[in-house]
Amino acid sequence: MDFSIIYDWTVVIRLLAALLLGFAIGLERELTNKYAGLRTNILVCIGACIFTLISIYGFPEVAVSGDEFGTRDTARVAAQVVTGIGFIGGGTVLRHGATVFGLTTAATLWVSAAIGMACGAGMIGVATIAAVLSILVLVSVRFFEKNVLVSSTKNTKRLKVNISCQNDKANEIYDYLIENYPHMREISKKLYKEEDLTRINVILDFSDKKPIQSMYKTFQAKEGIESISIQEFVE
Repeated sequence: MDFSIIYDWTVVIRLLAALLLGFAIGLERELTNKYAGLRTNILVCIGACIFTLISIYGFPEVAVSGDEFGTRDTARVAAQVVTGIGFIGGGTVLRHGATVFGLTTAATLWVSAAIGMACGAGMIGVATIAAVLSILVLVSVRFFEKNVLVSSTKNTKRLKVNISCQNDKANEIYDYLIENYPHMREISKKLYKEEDLTRINVILDFSDKKPIQSMYKTFQAKEGIESISIQEFVE
């Protein structure tokens, strides 16, 4: 067995490049509290790099007859990385009610694998540019969505609000909700005479950054409210 590949600094540099670029992408994911963070992106990037190196150096030419050698397919192993990474990416996609989470994380893992393959093939310049562009996209597009596309469904939160109030104040609070919250989905009111309470249930859409805090602050100043609970609504 030929162990000279272990001492080939070209290979070492490619692996280190994959580690550093995987770290850079993973750091952005970690700072935004995503499930696939530093370790996942680093391992995916290094793993893809190793598979590419194995594909290039691990299968030497085999003699067919005499001095003739058969043509080897150096892309055979590396090509399976593209398919294999889909299984890891699929594991990060989650569905919660009508909302799907994890598509960006899955795509990021896919890009990390591509960057690792580029490092393994010696295309470190291409890998570096791809990593920089990927991080720029992840950071800048998120900023763009939050500050420019404020009406995007990604920035909209649906809240379920349960209010218990005194019966004599129920109509006033009910009318206030209808007049001041145009993005209302549902509202209902139920009277409990024996408790002298009315329970108002409402589902609202918000595009504010902190809708729960702002709503609590608004209703703290309202008279007649006994209790209020607010939570994100999942269909």
